[in-house]
Amino acid sequence: MIRKNPSGDLPLIHESAYVDATAIICGKVVIAENVFVGPYAVIRADEVNQAGGMEPVLIGAHSNIQDGVVIHSKAGGLVMIGEHTSIAHRSIVHGPCEVGSHVFIGFNSVLFNCTVGDRSVVRHNSVVEGCRIPPGFHIPSTSNIRSDADLAGIEQVTPQAADFSESVALANHELVKGYKKLQNEF
Repeated sequence: MIRKNPSGDLPLIHESAYVDATAIICGKVVIAENVFVGPYAVIRADEVNQAGGMEPVLIGAHSNIQDGVVIHSKAGGLVMIGEHTSIAHRSIVHGPCEVGSHVFIGFNSVLFNCTVGDRSVVRHNSVVEGCRIPPGFHIPSTSNIRSDADLAGIEQVTPQAADFSESVALANHELVKGYKKLQNEF
């Protein structure tokens, strides 16, 4: 469902993107080319700041927002998802938040008020809040990262983890093409 927010903003969705019919895209959301938005995902840009304004939710080209993901922002803060990035099943990205390009966020993870650098991996069931993950870091499953001090001992992304992240992005890019083709058959 594509709908306006109370401020009257409508999402801008590139014609090459695929948004599942069960997803909800509301308000000041910009979805770039070849993005996949899976079933029951919710992407909302509808809260305003004290001055009545809001920043957009931006989803970069060739990224995928998988089943049941929620992307939202407190008080109109910016949410930016880079290009070729995967936000896996049932994750929450609650802004203000910036997620770089070629990033993998594992299922059931929560990002709040944070920055995740390019080519980083946040594995499943992790929480990242109130800090900055530098580019190329690998956050293991079930991690709780709430400050820069929590990054001590965290390793760089391995070639295997980078390959996995890329394979997920490529698989979802193929889904965009397949589902868009099906849409054109009706």
